[in-house]
Amino acid sequence: MKEVNLKRGIKALVFDAYGTLFDVSSVVSVCNELFPDQGKELSQIWRAKQLEYTWLRSLMGRYEDFWKVTEDALIFACKALNLLCELSVCDRLMEAYLHLDPYPEVRQALSALSSYPLAILSNGSPRMLKALVESAGLEGVFVPIISADEAGIYKPSPRVYQLAPQKLGIDRGSIGFVSSNSFDVNGAKSFGFWTCWVNRLNNTWDEIGFLPDVTVNKLTDLTNILKLSR
Repeated sequence: MKEVNLKRGIKALVFDAYGTLFDVSSVVSVCNELFPDQGKELSQIWRAKQLEYTWLRSLMGRYEDFWKVTEDALIFACKALNLLCELSVCDRLMEAYLHLDPYPEVRQALSALSSYPLAILSNGSPRMLKALVESAGLEGVFVPIISADEAGIYKPSPRVYQLAPQKLGIDRGSIGFVSSNSFDVNGAKSFGFWTCWVNRLNNTWDEIGFLPDVTVNKLTDLTNILKLSR
């Protein structure tokens, strides 16, 4: 746990999904099964291109939902590694993205934070997010589950963050936003949320002009911080 800027009056917590609640690297096992010894590299390229394509499509004004973006990124990653991605292989890998593992501390953290209204705000399409939450056994924990699909653009566009106060009926200044993605926390902070960066991998912060209010190493660290702010 690192820098802490406490804020009183947080009325709801909004979580990013991919990389924050759900481990995108959990597809490595399936990748290795289909392409022995290349799973880690395939997974890394896949994720990097997935994010890059959301930004490019947002800038181009050429929105496609996250399922299509994820599939295109997978096809690129396979081509980059000279891997033959037949339809059955592609389908198997895409299916794995609907069943990502939650991080080990997620259930404990969400239980401890259940006195707050909890929501998801993600680039994921509604179908993808529904499958993820059900696969993890977290049905009913998040009300609502908000997809960037409703805005027709991806984070860090302010139009996506605006969905949270609209859906929750809470002023943006009373919302705490939690993400492991530095660009996402930058965007949320710029929009006006109180922000928590979950930096599990000791990554370097993106220099875009903002800082997180709180940096933690795991979600359970956020519980004690919010207790202090009440």
